[in-house]
Amino acid sequence: METKKKALGKGLEQLFSNSVIDFDNFEQSIVKESQNDVVEINLDEIRSNPYQPRKTFNTESLNELATSIKEYGLLQPIIVKKSIKGYELVAGERRTKAAKIAGLTTIPAIIKDFTDQEMMELALIENIQREDLNPIDEAISISNIIKLRGYTQEEFAEKMGKSRSYVTNILGLLKLPEDVKKLVEKKEISMSHARVLSKMDDEEKIADLAQKIMKEEMSVRDLENLAKVETSPRKIKIHQDNSYHIYENLVMEKLNTKVRINKNKMEIYFSDKEELEKLLEKININIED
Repeated sequence: METKKKALGKGLEQLFSNSVIDFDNFEQSIVKESQNDVVEINLDEIRSNPYQPRKTFNTESLNELATSIKEYGLLQPIIVKKSIKGYELVAGERRTKAAKIAGLTTIPAIIKDFTDQEMMELALIENIQREDLNPIDEAISISNIIKLRGYTQEEFAEKMGKSRSYVTNILGLLKLPEDVKKLVEKKEISMSHARVLSKMDDEEKIADLAQKIMKEEMSVRDLENLAKVETSPRKIKIHQDNSYHIYENLVMEKLNTKVRINKNKMEIYFSDKEELEKLLEKININIED
């Protein structure tokens, strides 16, 4: 058993050590190595990966997959981990849901042993690369991987084959007020609109503009123009000061969070106590109980 664990851990580390992370190849390698270990398990015994970031699944897409399963069967086994009661999904959440819709009672599966951190990392990577996540769920997934693996935004962008600006922009969405995040999740506000709003600091104005976007079907360009008007001249001047902008970028790169610098003051943004503690750890400040 210990040998299997070491081999599995090596495989997971290889996934992250590659120049570009490829979850599909990782899953295929597990399936190939375990072809003789595929077993049928009851669908009722399977529960979602507790670290699954996705909250909603596209019903139409699941029904299409269910139809395919009825006609051709399941072409690839899912991967699960044995738990105290039944099994936890490692890979194949959509296949499992679609199999239930198709009326199956059992599903072919490969059972592997993963740690909690490995379960979290695999769930995040699978969703980022495979699923059509809404921007907020994707931002949460990216943020968690960056924290778990200690990546800079640039390192993560290279690993995932994305641009640095894309990663920076989508992480900025996490600073939006909760009500506005929900609008983005429901696709009532587009990613492009949300990106403009995320660059503003006044939450009340952000919320007001979010309502205007929906009621007036405002274009992104109109929103950008309105956001400039609603931003105070003093703040505009700060962001146009290239010397401070350079320092802001350096600190943001180090801490992976939003930062504002204005002459003799620096503001560091965080979403909750846990994020604050992690930021303090990065600058070698430890809070003792």
